[in-house]
Amino acid sequence: MDTIIARSNQLVLQADRSFVRFLYNQIQWDWRLIGIRGFRGVGKTTLMLQRMQEAHPVGKAEAIFLSLDNLYFMDNRLWDTVDALQAKGYRYFFLDEVHKYPDWAREVKNIYDAFTDVKIVFTGSSIIELNKLDVDLSRRAVLYDLPVLSFREYLALSGNIRLPALRLDEILVNHLEIALDIVQKIKPLQHLPRYWELGCYPYFIESPELYSRRLTQTIQLVVETDLAFVEGIPVRQTRKILQLLQVVAQSVPFSINVSKVAERIQIERNTLLKYLHFLEKAAILAFLRAPEKGLSTFQKPEKVYLDNPNLAYTLSPERTDKGNLRETFLFNQLRQAYPVHFTPAGDFLVDHRYVLEAGGKGKTFEQIKNEPQAWLALDDIETGHGNRIPLWLFGLLY
Repeated sequence: MDTIIARSNQLVLQADRSFVRFLYNQIQWDWRLIGIRGFRGVGKTTLMLQRMQEAHPVGKAEAIFLSLDNLYFMDNRLWDTVDALQAKGYRYFFLDEVHKYPDWAREVKNIYDAFTDVKIVFTGSSIIELNKLDVDLSRRAVLYDLPVLSFREYLALSGNIRLPALRLDEILVNHLEIALDIVQKIKPLQHLPRYWELGCYPYFIESPELYSRRLTQTIQLVVETDLAFVEGIPVRQTRKILQLLQVVAQSVPFSINVSKVAERIQIERNTLLKYLHFLEKAAILAFLRAPEKGLSTFQKPEKVYLDNPNLAYTLSPERTDKGNLRETFLFNQLRQAYPVHFTPAGDFLVDHRYVLEAGGKGKTFEQIKNEPQAWLALDDIETGHGNRIPLWLFGLLY
């Protein structure tokens, strides 16, 4: 027990608060049960440690960080640990990697019900779906999703410039004034290509040279370990999922031909759609759906994208087409803050009313000329005019 307390104190003291992810200020930290989901490496653990450092100083001995993939929990139950620590005065429990702990949801639910003065924050894989678990956590927990770094966050974390997040309507109406102000301080077009290649996950700070290798290893871990833990998929089947991912990565963004892809990797149609669903939940793929369609596992999306441009450079470096990167970037940045759907008129229907089309600086309005609220999101321009907006500005939405 003393060992895990000492380890928690050490981690909290070492936490760096010089950069804080956007989600930090959106979380209602006073809620009794909070869950933070996200892809490995996006900063979930750091977010919790930063909260502990700010609100629960080590000297108070009231909060503790527990990583549930620690060997300690091979021989010790979470319930018993919380019971013993609560008797010592601990009231705030920050639980990391909960999906690695067998039957974690039931135990967290029981702790929540038994210790009414205890508050819990937990992190887990993007794959976790509380409403599908065998205990009723969905009405107790407030769940937040932490996506990859936005272009705005990348600029701040890399030490270039700190900019406020913008609303979409601000960009659409005032993009020229906003862009003119920013380009006097920084040249965004110099930084956007690097963000596309290695700026979506915070570990670019440690070693840019190893970035692609680390991301590849992380993808394999998510598929081979997280899917096995959360969905119970046998290891032999995860190889099929990795094979599917390679096929998709070489083609995105595209409208998937389910029969052809299923035949290529030799699996049934419904199994293919289920695997695609897993990859979307794991924040590796992103689906563009029509507005009237829901989230059914066995429903084919209108278009399939990689979650972010970094995955294109990692999974299919020989096919990093600039047009695909533009669309992937725009879809990624938009959907973190607004509903984004398929539209035959342009690339994206945003917030059920705005049509956006991505392209290079020579792109025309031909495809969206009949849309009353349509804009071009253009690469290779610092500032725009009228309904022609610099693509990089959409990276400031969160």
